[in-house]
Amino acid sequence: MSRIALIGVPSDCGSSHLRGPARAPKLIRAALLSPHSNRSAENGFEIDREIIINDRGDVRLANRAARVEQDDAAIEAAVAGALADGEVPLMLGGDHAITLPVVRALAAVHGPLNILHIDAHPDLYDDFNGNPRSHASPFARIMEAGLAKRLVQIGIRTANAHQREQAARFGVETVPMRDFDAARVPIPAAPLYITIDLDGLDPAYAPGVSHHEPGGLSVRQLLDVLQCIDVAIIGADIVEYNPRRDLGGVTATVAAKLVKELGALISLQ
Repeated sequence: MSRIALIGVPSDCGSSHLRGPARAPKLIRAALLSPHSNRSAENGFEIDREIIINDRGDVRLANRAARVEQDDAAIEAAVAGALADGEVPLMLGGDHAITLPVVRALAAVHGPLNILHIDAHPDLYDDFNGNPRSHASPFARIMEAGLAKRLVQIGIRTANAHQREQAARFGVETVPMRDFDAARVPIPAAPLYITIDLDGLDPAYAPGVSHHEPGGLSVRQLLDVLQCIDVAIIGADIVEYNPRRDLGGVTATVAAKLVKELGALISLQ
């Protein structure tokens, strides 16, 4: 049974539109521990029984564009520390730019990963508004650096011409929302990393994101995909929760639900 390292990454300096995801980790933790919720995942596993979580706190970051390299190094060090202790890192972002240093740290130990990416957007821009480290670009950086062997993206519903060209360039497998069927999602082999941008969900289910894009996944559809996974997960992240746009903590509750369900999958290993 794998032990999970819960690591907060309060960074939103890669955000292109609205700041706010840096405030997310503590609110996701609060929702996870709220008496209004419970500690059980859908497979019956419970936090502190089968799901063993070591909360390692938040990475200390400058959260400024001018300090992104130093912040990336701090994130990589936090992941490396968890791996050295035999723990599987589960990251609470933060914007999606954090996935690059996390994957870099994991690949240093495991070699090139396979990635299952849930998102409304492909995040494959060569650069966005002149920023190659934007939250709209992490998977371009990951693929060009050879950090991933296979990238499967689901929930996509905003791919423009440039991002379609980038997907073809890198051999990305895209499962668009149109005609979506969870049972037909190709699940990559181990070593598998799962990255969940909460705007992959329809904003009716997750309003607390910076970029609302209607027509997304329901929470049930996303859980159906996760419950098809039967390979070893070496890490995961939940990113792009923006508390400034949330309604009654709904999105924080969804994020906490995903922590439990990812934790249950990891604990099966």
